Amino acid sequence: MAKKADLLEKAAELKLEVTDKNTIAEIEAAIAEAGVSAPTQEKTVAKAGKRSEKALAEAEEKAEKEARKEAGDTAPQSDDVEASTAKGPKPVVRPRIERRGKAYQAVAKHVESDKVYSLAEALEIATKTNPAKFDASVEIHVRLGVDPRQADQNIRATVSLPNGTGKTVRVAVFAPESEHAAAKKAGADIVGDEEIIKQLGNGEINFDTLVATPQYMPKLGKFARLLGPRGLMPNPKSGTVAADVAKAVTEAKAGKVEYRVDKQAIVHLSVGKVSFGAEKLVENAQAFFSSLQSQKPGSIKGAYVRSTSISTTQGPGIKVENVVN
Repeated sequence: MAKKADLLEKAAELKLEVTDKNTIAEIEAAIAEAGVSAPTQEKTVAKAGKRSEKALAEAEEKAEKEARKEAGDTAPQSDDVEASTAKGPKPVVRPRIERRGKAYQAVAKHVESDKVYSLAEALEIATKTNPAKFDASVEIHVRLGVDPRQADQNIRATVSLPNGTGKTVRVAVFAPESEHAAAKKAGADIVGDEEIIKQLGNGEINFDTLVATPQYMPKLGKFARLLGPRGLMPNPKSGTVAADVAKAVTEAKAGKVEYRVDKQAIVHLSVGKVSFGAEKLVENAQAFFSSLQSQKPGSIKGAYVRSTSISTTQGPGIKVENVVN
């Protein structure tokens, strides 16, 4: 708002009948009636601070950017930069199945994506949907309605598959010398105490399963960071910490496997090879689902199993009806 003195000076130039007794609003109205805009107060510029010339320029530039943003104007303001405009039509994205290999597309025709199969049907189809040139594993993926962060819902157990897994399991036994002969007779690949400690100290892991006696477990504590992330640390729940090492080795060789729920509440387990045939795969799968049912927590609310699917190592997923519930 213009100062009163400036307004009176302007009114005097226009020869208007106003005095300092009139209010600023009255003086402005009289000037407006005369058809002359009231004088505006010039912005005072300070040497520094919010009212400095630099700060005022930045504020004005920011206001212009906000105005362009609201108007949707994305054109560059510099003459040296060319405006980025869309060139050509929008790229067409092919369906996911068309982006797969020819072998995958050929076997995927055996699977109806919207159909839910029985366990026997799914495993029969799985033996026909192996796009790989090797004897692929048949995997079961079960999404559970548990919270893995809760200790009582962190599912972890072992199951002995009647027909094995089809894989050659290398078993190492970390036990006193008195147990070495029994472990070797049971089929252990590596047996020892100081020898295994030396290999672990060098970061060497030449086994798939490590069996240890309870009294020898403290010696493995310093190798927890090496064995733990690989799932090789002996654990009583998995049956790899046992006083009877011969029995533990026999079970590991015969097809005893461990499964556990991951952070996404999914259990993944291989129940054999494609070459097993549907009948043997069904037997292994039923043994797994029976074990999974026995691990159901009492504190769980809602459905224990949300969904189940079966696939080969590189093959398409096959939806399976709920076997557990």
